Amino acid sequence: MAGRRTLWATLGATDLSACGLMACLCLLAVTATALPARADEAADKAAITARLRGFADAFNARDAAGFCDIFAPDLIATIPLAPEASREAICGNLDRLLARPDLRLHYDYPEIREIIVSGDIAVVRIMWTLTVRKGAEQDTTPEGGIDVFRRQPDGRWSIARTATFTMRPNKLLD
Repeated sequence: MAGRRTLWATLGATDLSACGLMACLCLLAVTATALPARADEAADKAAITARLRGFADAFNARDAAGFCDIFAPDLIATIPLAPEASREAICGNLDRLLARPDLRLHYDYPEIREIIVSGDIAVVRIMWTLTVRKGAEQDTTPEGGIDVFRRQPDGRWSIARTATFTMRPNKLLD
């Protein structure tokens, strides 16, 4: 698989396992379940789901401002080949990737496996499906992850921490 990269590997530069961050996120999820829940958990889950769908819509429309809107200003992302990518790095690299005329990229709406809400923090286990087309070739790959959302001062939910992994590299991303 040398030379093949994932979408997230395309965005980073340094190789580091996400295991440490994943363990911290799992611990946060367990801790969050022990805290009192917000009064309107269903509304919070619906708002988070809408934000994730909005990300997919903006990504598919190649709308840079729209897809970066989901990320908190202090985002820390652990993605393949990037141990601690900032919001600016992720958004800049996504923008450059989507600007490539040789690629057609599409995210399906995510499969949300779980949302745990505790106050102004939410942990989301998620699975995305990415389809990449390059000329006549097409490859579809699953991408799993855990996102930690934080309610922002304006009341909107934004991703403050994320750890993403792929089941296998996408053949068409280089």
